Amino acid sequence: MEAYEKINRLYYLIQNNVAEKLPGPYRVGVDLGTADVVLVVTDADGNPVAGSMRWASVVKDGLVVDFSGATTIVEELKKEVELVLGIELDKGATAIPPGTVGRNALACGHVIAGAGLEPVCQIDEPVAAAKALNISHGIVVDIGGGTTGIAVLKNGELVLTADEPTGGTHVSLVIAGAYKITFEQAEELKKEPANHRRIMPVIIPVIEKMATIVKNMLAGHDEYDEYPVYVVGGTAYLTGFGDEFGKAFGREVNVPPHPLLVTPLGIAMYG
Repeated sequence: MEAYEKINRLYYLIQNNVAEKLPGPYRVGVDLGTADVVLVVTDADGNPVAGSMRWASVVKDGLVVDFSGATTIVEELKKEVELVLGIELDKGATAIPPGTVGRNALACGHVIAGAGLEPVCQIDEPVAAAKALNISHGIVVDIGGGTTGIAVLKNGELVLTADEPTGGTHVSLVIAGAYKITFEQAEELKKEPANHRRIMPVIIPVIEKMATIVKNMLAGHDEYDEYPVYVVGGTAYLTGFGDEFGKAFGREVNVPPHPLLVTPLGIAMYG
């Protein structure tokens, strides 16, 4: 199954709360995002088997700020997926923004352990996205709720990772200020595709800032100028985001289908 086909299939499985009839052993990945938590199960070849997600605010800027809430959500997602699979899940992988260290890095593992999943590995989020996209040569930009991270791969080897604040949360803050609404209302406004054309002029400065952050991360590395660029994460779901990011970045960028699910799929593939 090709990379984009896998992503589309995962979206179908989550939306319809069903499982793919594929043989085990299975791999499990949990993505603790700033705006959402996603649990994905794949087979040994990385084909999606099942998944579930929940909008949540248990993580801020890549850090777990509500340990109990995060654990409860993962536990609920685990039970939902186990129900459609008819088996019990006991191990899983997690991911963190590049550069996260110490107790902050360990927190994600503690969360899934508290939910009944033995942590097997922890990887950088953009690296997980690259895995899902089957990229051996290119740049992956993972725009999360609170941070923007990159992974540069050359001949299948990771040669550069970096992460800086600014993400989907900042988009929502700008929308809230522009329309004089609450942050929660801005989040809901942002999720509805029918509103994207209206809010795009308001959030272009944030998109330009994200693109500038990525350009600064790549400064001094002219050898990457010809590498294809892929943008993933929930913010990339906004209609027209890829075009505006590409203009500010100065290069064409690729936005996969259902960009919110790319990193969770990659995490599971490492599990």
